[in-house]
Amino acid sequence: MMFRKLLIANRGEIACRIIRTCQRLGIKTVAVYSEADAKALFVRQADEAHLIGPAPAAQSYLRGDVIIEVARRTGAEAIHPGYGFLSENAEFAEACAAAGIVFVGPTPEAIRAMALKGAAKALMEGAGVPVTPGYHAEAQDETILLTAAREIGFPVLIKAVAGGGGKGMRRVDNESDFPELLKSCQGEGQSAFGDPRVLIEKYIEVPRHIEIQLFADSHGNALHLYERDCSLQRRHQKVIEEAPAPGLPEAMRQAMGKAAVTAAKAIGYRGAGTIEFIVDVSKGIAQAAFYFMEMNTRLQVEHPVTEAITGLDLVEWQLRVAAGEALPLTQAQVPLNGHAIEARLYAEDPEHDFMPSTGTLNRLVFPSGVRADSAVAQGDTVSVFYDPMISKLIVHGKDRAAALDALRTALIHTRAEGLKTNLAFLRRIASDPDFRAGQIDTGFIGRHVERLTAPWPDLGPQYDLLTAAPPTPWHDATGFRLNLPPASPVDVRHLTDALDEAHEASEVLAPMPGLVVAVHIKEGETVEKNQPLIVLEAMKIQLTLKAPRAGVVTGLSTTTGEQVIEKAVLLNVT
Repeated sequence: MMFRKLLIANRGEIACRIIRTCQRLGIKTVAVYSEADAKALFVRQADEAHLIGPAPAAQSYLRGDVIIEVARRTGAEAIHPGYGFLSENAEFAEACAAAGIVFVGPTPEAIRAMALKGAAKALMEGAGVPVTPGYHAEAQDETILLTAAREIGFPVLIKAVAGGGGKGMRRVDNESDFPELLKSCQGEGQSAFGDPRVLIEKYIEVPRHIEIQLFADSHGNALHLYERDCSLQRRHQKVIEEAPAPGLPEAMRQAMGKAAVTAAKAIGYRGAGTIEFIVDVSKGIAQAAFYFMEMNTRLQVEHPVTEAITGLDLVEWQLRVAAGEALPLTQAQVPLNGHAIEARLYAEDPEHDFMPSTGTLNRLVFPSGVRADSAVAQGDTVSVFYDPMISKLIVHGKDRAAALDALRTALIHTRAEGLKTNLAFLRRIASDPDFRAGQIDTGFIGRHVERLTAPWPDLGPQYDLLTAAPPTPWHDATGFRLNLPPASPVDVRHLTDALDEAHEASEVLAPMPGLVVAVHIKEGETVEKNQPLIVLEAMKIQLTLKAPRAGVVTGLSTTTGEQVIEKAVLLNVT
């Protein structure tokens, strides 16, 4: 029997997404929110909302005991954890069961089986699923880890065993960088997941990130809903996702789908999950090898592209499976229609190394006919405390070319003003000839970052009228000069770096508002150039601030746990 009332143990875009499905199904929704989210869009949309603590997630959205108490008090029969926060927390799932509340997700045993990457890879090897070569053992001594990295061969990837969402990962290109990057990864693992342990993997030089969406019920049924290509990333964070994967041979699609279902059955899985694979395309996609990377025991941010090509509501499936129903389709009945692409609109500044941006969205407009899953509305404020994603734009077409045209048009018609965003960056990706040709891998953005982060031309108020027409070459005014040859795009980051050299500043400034999570030096200490000084965290990003020059630390004005504003002077090196 379907639930009558559901508590959503999350915030932002995914909370709004779950509310929409519940409204269609006639399920009442209970939102929980922190002090920073008191006026948030999801709070306004829910049937009722309850304050659970201060802004820091550790004091609010990660307080499982408080959330369960709200569920009890409000009569919620089930809790949907969304993604992130408590969505893959086995202890929280157990606490829900102990309280007589349904956890909309897999069993605690399945979560634990896949929570630690090393153990998950060993399990997959036993099930016959190919895994990336690497070190997955328990020993964590630096000497042992370095020896393993040498044997694997650089470059390698250090990964937090409990990591996810792009956090707790460091690429190491040579042995000399290994100790510092190991400590950085361990620190982020401890800070973000409460576990400093790591594993070492061979870094695939030309990888594509392809994942399989799977579903299983409590009646022994399991199937997959095809694949998504999530290769366009920066800092291991996904930017563009699409389904199906461009150019993927049908035989590989079948093999990957079979491997994903095998993995699900190996752990007695239930609910929605994703098996992520790394595909080595160094010799092309046709003969590529694929390796199990990890399993996400939850719904993924990019699930809307799967919904677009299958016509299914994955949140509805989650709720029905959690309520004890069987999967409504067999594998042979799952549709695959056309092509879908999702673009993530972030509050960040691509022209300055994608630094997070905060402020009020004075204008936020999306074109009609396009699915926009948003965390905020026009007039809302993006704070420093949570993920910087503003919205996801999802388009669908009869094939990839049609979907790409729809994406470019949608992005040109989108307006997000009042703070820095990656909108121009997304427009350039959608217009990029190599991307449109399907020549993609996880290094795509890094290789082409200069052309992708060039400013989008501002043609003034009349631009809104011009973009009402279908996209043509005339829409791209890059380098336009009246009666003169076209000029190359100006990379404003270079101008800023000229500025830095001219001042040869001794000040260490906060490049973004955030929380000081570590201070590695003391007042009066002598430091070398590029020595790590302070670790700053904001919007799920950790940034290590390094010494601009050799010298002595003076004027140290911050401590661990302090919240600092953008451009605050943290110390001097004189």
